This record gives sequence, structure tokens and C-alpha cells, in this order.
Amino acid sequence: MICPYCEYKESKVLDSRHIDSSSIRRRRECERCKKRFTTYEKIELIPVMVIKKDGRRESFDRDKIKYGLIRSCEKLPVSVSKIDELVDSIESEINKMFINEIETTKIGEMVMDRLKDVDEVAYVRFASVYRQFKDLNTFVNELESILKEKKDDDK
Repeated sequence: MICPYCEYKESKVLDSRHIDSSSIRRRRECERCKKRFTTYEKIELIPVMVIKKDGRRESFDRDKIKYGLIRSCEKLPVSVSKIDELVDSIESEINKMFINEIETTKIGEMVMDRLKDVDEVAYVRFASVYRQFKDLNTFVNELESILKEKKDDDK
């Protein structure tokens, strides 16, 4: 592993920890400058292609999901670590499906299912962009369904 400080090619591993089922965090020390740095190893899985609404295909990019979640959670009490947890959960679920392709609609539903339990305002923000609400009635209907669900859960 190349040292990010002095670019020396040799380092030793001081500590290794499993982050989740597919990631390892390693604490390293450069053999030359003795500075410490952290690396992450992730299991490389089968590449998944995402089928867009217009039929185009592109590689799955977890950063796109994260960006959408960050935008939805702006100025709300949702931590970055919680967002990372949601993205990890979605990516893990997709990988467990053992599929080569997935539609954006399926990914969007996965995001909304998880976001609804984290923050209702963030959920409505995400849903309004994802479902492309055309008018106020569509927006109100979505809010009413959330309120009905919440009322049913309280019973």
C-alpha cells in the first residue's frame, strides 16, 4: 500500500476490523515516515447494471443514491452515518439478489421504504422528486397515505 504522505510502497498493518460483511478497515503505518493512515477493503462483487426509465443501462453507482439521500435530508436531523447505513443496506440487498440488472424504479422503492422509517419529511422530499409529482393533489395524496399508515401503526 502506498503511503499517502511520502508515497513509500511499504507499510505494515496495525489493526484490522470488519465494518460489515463485505468491508474491512485497516489501520496502517508507513515503514519510512512512520505516519499512520486508514485503508478500506471491499469485496468486489458482480457488477450490476441499472436500467433507467428511458431504457438506457449504466453501472450501479452507490454515490448516486447517497447524493439523493443527502439532498432529501438537508437541514434535517439525519446524520451522514445514518445515510451511509441506508446506502449500505440498499447495496447489500441488491447484491443478495444475485442479479445482473435492476430497474431504477426498484432502487427508488428500496430507498423510499427505508427513508420513511428514518424521517418522514426526507421521505416526502425524495418521493416528490422520484415520483415526479405533477400537481398539488398528487402531493397531498402521498401525505395522506403517510398519515394513514402512521395512524394504523399507532393502533
